[in-house]
Amino acid sequence: MAMLGKSTIINDMVVGASLRRVLLKSGLFVGAIFLVVFAIARPSWNLIPEKVKSRGRDVIFLLDVSRSMLATDLIPNRLERSKLAVKDCLEKIKGDRVGLVAFAGNTVIKCPLTLDYGFFRMAIDELSPDSVSRGGTMIGDAIRKCLNDVFDKKAVKYRDIILITDGEDHDSLPVNAAELAGKAGVRLIIIGIGDEKNGKRIPLKDENGKKYFLKKKDGSEVWTKLNANVLRKMAKASKGGAYFNVATGMIDLGEVYSRLIETAEKNEYEEKKVQRFEEKFQIFLLLAVVLLFAELLVLEVRKEGPKC
Repeated sequence: MAMLGKSTIINDMVVGASLRRVLLKSGLFVGAIFLVVFAIARPSWNLIPEKVKSRGRDVIFLLDVSRSMLATDLIPNRLERSKLAVKDCLEKIKGDRVGLVAFAGNTVIKCPLTLDYGFFRMAIDELSPDSVSRGGTMIGDAIRKCLNDVFDKKAVKYRDIILITDGEDHDSLPVNAAELAGKAGVRLIIIGIGDEKNGKRIPLKDENGKKYFLKKKDGSEVWTKLNANVLRKMAKASKGGAYFNVATGMIDLGEVYSRLIETAEKNEYEEKKVQRFEEKFQIFLLLAVVLLFAELLVLEVRKEGPKC
């Protein structure tokens, strides 16, 4: 009986020791998991200043928003297809500053050169013939506006104008403007859209929403065609210029960007000072490793020596 009592006491002690060790191992493991999860959240503190440089080109998207761009030889019309092409192209742009300029009879800067692609996208969505106060098409004036009022005059290279238009112009000397762009070191990339042979009428709506077609003063309907000849002359006059005759086909502006702009020489913009928090997740990962190692060293059952 005495021996039985002694054995019972020893077994109770072993069971108690094992339970404590199991709880300790579990606590260490759970603590390690908690630290790993906390590290994944990337904790940071200690605000530090940092200088950031960005590299890229300055790219102005110059869009024709005259009423001729409402022609439906591209679905739903020339203007909407142009806007979709620009937004698709924007998905490929990284690091380049972009600007948006709309023109018809006069020219309006809708978005100055920026790295804020979200704001640029909103400006694209809002484009319509109403974005410009005067009708007509003055391509040459629009290019000169970009050269004088949008581009940074300090940069003599790394600048592009992507012009999307049907090429109709009202004596604004577009070829002369293209020559000025070339002399200023600005590359002119021209996208010509619209039916070049037969043309298309321009659909409009009256106050009641009834559809009608734009007419001339003599009552005849206006038919608008792609004027590819003047656009080709502009590209030739501009040093390094390029013309893409999309006509009524697909506009893959992203491919044009990849070929001509993405691989071109980049400008290094001015340094900007930003404030950021120093990440400290490494500390918590190290503590998690320590806890896991300690958990491996703890035995669930205490080893006993030989019984006498």
